Amino acid sequence: MKTLLVLGAGTAGTMIAKKMASKLDKNQWKVILVDKDTKHYYQPGFLFVPFGKYEEKHVIKNNRQYIPAGIEYVISNIELIEPDANQVRLTLDNRVIKYDYLIVATGCDIHPEETEGLKGEGWRKNIFDFYTYDGAAALRKFLDRWEGGRMVVNVVENPIKCPVAPLEFLFLADWVFTQRGIRNKVELVYATPLPGAFTKPKASAALGALLARKNIQIEADYNIGEVDPVNNVIKSYDEREVPYDLLVSIPTNKGSDLIKRSGMGDALNFIPTDKHTLQSTKWQNVWVTGDATNIPASKAGATIHFQMETVVENMLAHIHGKEMHSKFDGHATCYIETGFNKATLIDFSYDQEPLPGMYPMPLVGPFTLLGESTINHIGKLAFRYLYWDLMMRGIEVPLPSQFSMAGKKK
Repeated sequence: MKTLLVLGAGTAGTMIAKKMASKLDKNQWKVILVDKDTKHYYQPGFLFVPFGKYEEKHVIKNNRQYIPAGIEYVISNIELIEPDANQVRLTLDNRVIKYDYLIVATGCDIHPEETEGLKGEGWRKNIFDFYTYDGAAALRKFLDRWEGGRMVVNVVENPIKCPVAPLEFLFLADWVFTQRGIRNKVELVYATPLPGAFTKPKASAALGALLARKNIQIEADYNIGEVDPVNNVIKSYDEREVPYDLLVSIPTNKGSDLIKRSGMGDALNFIPTDKHTLQSTKWQNVWVTGDATNIPASKAGATIHFQMETVVENMLAHIHGKEMHSKFDGHATCYIETGFNKATLIDFSYDQEPLPGMYPMPLVGPFTLLGESTINHIGKLAFRYLYWDLMMRGIEVPLPSQFSMAGKKK
């Protein structure tokens, strides 16, 4: 009996374990899925928690309900991956699992301790994150009683999960504070290491115009060096100081410490991965997916959905000694909440920046690319239902995995 071992029961691990289990001969293969707990998080929903729009029940569920009976689900911390020996050591009963093929989907986490002063005396007092549920829930309590001041949203460094989430947070803040009648008492500032609102020119210009229209200041090319929680100031390496009353931080994102312990990652604990095949560049029987990779693609749920076809097809081809033909093209689709029941949408790849147009069908859409619409906002909210009721249950979502120029305007 051969073993396919999947590490991480988040979005990528659960979806791919389920798909591979349906493709492999059950008389010849067993699929084992390992994770440290049974909580499954809908991470895009954390954005809405600080503003009271989502609650815990909307973003956290028990993962057991999404694991088919044919998969062995092991709840344990992982001590070490030993890829040269084709085995993984668990902390539970000192168990060692030998594998024939391995899928690493261990995700990434925030590391506020990497920035001097960030996790000091201001942490969870007037300094918060929203990339964890606990951080988002704590920020909600703060915002419920906040009467105004200077809110600074700061990205420490890239890459981060969902690169547009900081912008969405600012747009939602503008909306909610307007509804509460305190927008004139709030100054919103976006301090980013990027030269503008986004990495690509057309999207950066469009999103930058939105920020300007909403009176949100950009502090560009801002590389934070330290936080001074006593004087409520962040300081950059080039000695620019940005004062705050409320600091919302997107700390350094790093891959799992397990990857570091196992000697498999780069400086940020992301595993070097072939960006087209999603196979490890060092171990031929190891595939990496989701936020655990170092590929230059957006770390987001929709991207994982687009990656899944490549991982499954290439792994099956490799198992049967065939050439791997499936190529992931970096396809990413991101709804961007812009407030006031509207959102915009970007669709892009490794080689093509976001462009205006209609998605997924030319002319018809119904979603507008690089333009605000209510239907985009509805699409953003509907994704939660697609996630829990379709994607996590192994039901195909009818969106093409490969990027297409159809409907886009150059």
